Amino acid sequence: MSSSIPVVLHGAGGRMGQAILRVLGGRDDVAVVAALVRRDSPFAGQPVHPGSDRALHYASTLAADVAARVLVDFSVAAAFDHGLALALERKLPFVSGTTGLDARQHDALARAAESIPVLWAANFSLGVAVLARLVATAAKALPDWDCEIVEAHHARKQDAPSGTALMLGREAASARSQDFDTVARFPHTDSVRPAGSIGFASVRAADIVGEHTVMFATAGERIELVHRATDRTIFARGAVAAARWIAGRPPGRYSLDDVISS
Repeated sequence: MSSSIPVVLHGAGGRMGQAILRVLGGRDDVAVVAALVRRDSPFAGQPVHPGSDRALHYASTLAADVAARVLVDFSVAAAFDHGLALALERKLPFVSGTTGLDARQHDALARAAESIPVLWAANFSLGVAVLARLVATAAKALPDWDCEIVEAHHARKQDAPSGTALMLGREAASARSQDFDTVARFPHTDSVRPAGSIGFASVRAADIVGEHTVMFATAGERIELVHRATDRTIFARGAVAAARWIAGRPPGRYSLDDVISS
């Protein structure tokens, strides 16, 4: 009997979906048994592995006879609800890196965790997980310093600030015992930063994979914590590791830190 973990990939036609498929092409411990795309996707009906003897095709619906142990979602906010509903319907652990979610969708994640294992992360990079810890440490140690977060991504990214930038801001606010929604300042809200606020700025250009800088500054000095991703494969590897880890877990809300710690 194969020990490979069968996975449904929701959002298989996107940048991250394609990266995950490339990573899994060289592994035998996790296998995609369904590659889901939107109905009007140019991938729909096409073979997932052209030129190979594997018969898997991209599809817009999940066949009833597909046996899977995890659903991995890297779609867009508009398609996220469908992916989560599908995981709940099939009682599959849900791993998602879809960003740009609203409060209702985050609430839906929390409710889903009562029935299935759920792991959502804005970023599946090990380096970013470490960066988040460093940000929390610096924010707590320097509570009166200004905090600014700058992120840069490719020109086609739809949400801004990025989910990772927001996650880092929440880490800083939590470390300072602040309410994030009260202290967060975005470019469209104001240009002058009140004391104790956390500011955000976004850059969208060319094919930038992902860059995040968290700056802590006071008169005469500043600290910059920076993470730069140059290859989307790092996120795909993290997502695959999370899918392996969450298979068989009890219902609940999990994080990338749980994966790393184990």
